[in-house]
Amino acid sequence: MKLNKLIPAAIILQIITLCAAGQNKILVTAHRGDWRNAPENSLLGFKYAADMGVDIVELDLKKTKDGEIVIMHDETINRTTNGKGKPSDYTLAELREFRLKNGLGRVTNNPIPTLKEVMLALKGRAVKVNLDKSYPFYTETYALLTNTGTLKNAIFKSELPFDSLKQRYPDLVNKIIYMPVVNLDKPNARQVINDYLKNMKPYGFELIFTRDTSSILADNRFIRKAGSKVWINSLWASLNAGHDDDTAIEQGNKKDSWDWIIAHNAAIIQTDRPLQMLKYLKAKHLHN
Repeated sequence: MKLNKLIPAAIILQIITLCAAGQNKILVTAHRGDWRNAPENSLLGFKYAADMGVDIVELDLKKTKDGEIVIMHDETINRTTNGKGKPSDYTLAELREFRLKNGLGRVTNNPIPTLKEVMLALKGRAVKVNLDKSYPFYTETYALLTNTGTLKNAIFKSELPFDSLKQRYPDLVNKIIYMPVVNLDKPNARQVINDYLKNMKPYGFELIFTRDTSSILADNRFIRKAGSKVWINSLWASLNAGHDDDTAIEQGNKKDSWDWIIAHNAAIIQTDRPLQMLKYLKAKHLHN
């Protein structure tokens, strides 16, 4: 990935204008919660993230042997717990016997949480929940959210085009808050976006890319004019062509990382550095 040595003056002017206008336009998403201070995808980590003032927490869904929806990123529990196997190998009661590990790999007292626990813990707070890896479980998840009164707090997502979504979940398309994930490296990216805009009003579009040359990055006004948000990840260089958190924090280079993302009209930034991101945006008057 080749970073731009200079941000064009027009883009710098755009950032200055946004800051001067005091537009609280950028929402912060904590990737897997506040995993630097609590185990990833733990109830404690989501509470910590909400307490620090993030707007969205991201989590990952899996299903147990007895059909309960739990929070787990990997296909197995091997990396993040003191157990082995898939969540679907266990009933919820059995799975709850294991404990999550922290970032150092040490076993903590935190159990694997259920989606219901997370939604109830965050209910009534000004934070949404981004449901990653949820596509196989939309029907069960929709029922759970409806029963707990938290449907409006959840963002469903997938990487599939609209036709696939409509075919799999025809009755849910207009009942959920939904965000497509669009790979800008693919030649049909604009068509995928336009198909969604034609058939529904997505909450936003999560744009991922290994190259920062897409015309959609250069001009995404058509997304914003349709009432949808632009979501850009600052975590993992592979999702943002190197305009990432590590460049911002470890290299101290905000110009080619967070400023670049801001300049490309991100209304939502998902980060592994939520506290630092919040402070940075607040200093620019781009967050409450």
